[in-house]
Amino acid sequence: MPRFFVDKNIAKAKTIDTQVYKSPECFVEAKEKIFSASWQFIGDESLVKEAGSVSPLILLEHYLNEPLVLTKDRENKLHCLSNVCTHRGNLLAHERCKVKNIVCKYHGRQFGLDGKFISMPQFKEVENFPCEDDNLHQLQLFSWGKLLFTSLNPKIPASEFLAEMMKRMDWFPVEKLSFRKDLSKDYTVKANWALYCENYLEGFHIPFVHASLNAVLDFSEYTTEVFKYSNLQIGVAKKGEACFDLPTSSPDYGKNVAAYYFWVFPNMMFNFYPWGLSVNVVQPMNVSECKVSFYTYVSDASKLNSGAGNGLNEVEQEDEEVVENVQKGIRSRFYKHGRYSVTQEKGTHHFHCLLAEFFGE
Repeated sequence: MPRFFVDKNIAKAKTIDTQVYKSPECFVEAKEKIFSASWQFIGDESLVKEAGSVSPLILLEHYLNEPLVLTKDRENKLHCLSNVCTHRGNLLAHERCKVKNIVCKYHGRQFGLDGKFISMPQFKEVENFPCEDDNLHQLQLFSWGKLLFTSLNPKIPASEFLAEMMKRMDWFPVEKLSFRKDLSKDYTVKANWALYCENYLEGFHIPFVHASLNAVLDFSEYTTEVFKYSNLQIGVAKKGEACFDLPTSSPDYGKNVAAYYFWVFPNMMFNFYPWGLSVNVVQPMNVSECKVSFYTYVSDASKLNSGAGNGLNEVEQEDEEVVENVQKGIRSRFYKHGRYSVTQEKGTHHFHCLLAEFFGE
């Protein structure tokens, strides 16, 4: 039997081995097998509004720890580049600013905003210089509206991860979204990143854990749809509660949809509400701790504080209490595997199947 095996038949399947959540070796292995090979949300175009703008970031700080920089060149083209000088490894950009070129403050090496090497003092005698390796590494950059994604070592196109969400939400005003730093927040959760994700992936716990959310959703109408690298939970509003005014082109037209909860493998959640979008990114920190960043994008501020998209902080704290207790529970020598509800835990089963696939099982 493989180390991590999950039967594709949910009715027969047992949950994935608890070593996924407990093993330091698995935690390290997932860096390259899962996170480096998949796509990550890195913000939006407002980070580099004008030509000449640069904006440094660390991709999954405390885990991948990869220094990157977003740039907008003179032709208004966006780039995602390594933020490490190709001479001696110095960090290049330290803050958001506007520049003509990227200049290393260590020895003066210069790069264009497209990452191409420009010049280097005292290197006239160096043979076979410059070469391709002297340019900054350029990462693939994928955009949906204003939202930006990149990958360190993409083996699968971003479109395969995000296509179902973009298709289902093609009517949603992505271009009108405005980032609200005041409504965004980070949470530190004392649980493995995968436990946090699998809790998100089922609405089974809503009546038992989230009283306020359960009060506005019709749980009997709660559904889950599974795609290749993503899945969707649809929360239908109870009568009189806030919901989308869906176009006739939507496959959900006629339903009182309060929220679309899209999850994209391995660690991204896109929560669509009538007021806008809450992007949640789960960032591994150590084998039993993660940071969850809520990025709030508003398209209609008049609809804030209503419906399923209200009280997100309260819902988050309720989720944290549960997953932190599960992290303690899975350490038990008596717990090895659980089973899945065929109707309510399709999303969690799908996640476990993908984990087994990416771990190479």
